[in-house]
Amino acid sequence: MADKKAEEAAPQVVKEETAEGNENIEEADLGPFVIVIGQQMPSPFFKFQFKNVEYSSGRNKTFLCYSVEEQGAECQKTEGYVEDEHTTTHAEEAFFTDVFKECDGKLKYSIIWYVSSSPCAACASKIVEYLKKSPNVSLTIFMARLFMWEEPEIQQGLKLLKAAGCRLRIMKAPEYNYCWNTYVENEGETFAPWEDLPTSSLAYEGILNDILQHA
Repeated sequence: MADKKAEEAAPQVVKEETAEGNENIEEADLGPFVIVIGQQMPSPFFKFQFKNVEYSSGRNKTFLCYSVEEQGAECQKTEGYVEDEHTTTHAEEAFFTDVFKECDGKLKYSIIWYVSSSPCAACASKIVEYLKKSPNVSLTIFMARLFMWEEPEIQQGLKLLKAAGCRLRIMKAPEYNYCWNTYVENEGETFAPWEDLPTSSLAYEGILNDILQHA
């Protein structure tokens, strides 16, 4: 009985309302073969794409905000974001081909991603392959949502990422605030979290922990 009560009390990822009148961001048609790389994204994009709801209706892209710290004689930091169209190279792969092009084996790199959705199975495999051949690179991924987390291949991809040394985390209020102040054209506006952000973050965190504990 106690287990049943615990299950009922567990946080649930909030479903997004689809009734008329709710905010629906229509983004510019970038065409099927476009990777966008920039410093800051428009605030409506962030509010829509990084909303941690259960069903990502209309969110057919991945937004990846990145921070790269090069730890050598002088510590250098690079920040920006990558946006994909899901019909060609995904944002995770584009980061390594179009942003982090050169990796000096004599230096150490600390990379942090803040992604609108967790990697698909194919991207997870490519990230694992990169980390295995680049022991001087450490990667932490903060995720707003878990992509198709009930699928076995997705769960296996997350487990392989953890085994490769990648630190997997769910975005919470501090990460949302950091991204808002760093990667968003906020025009001085303070980040206003939606009511269900904490609940959904805790729910996704529980799901992620359950997946990784069975690695």
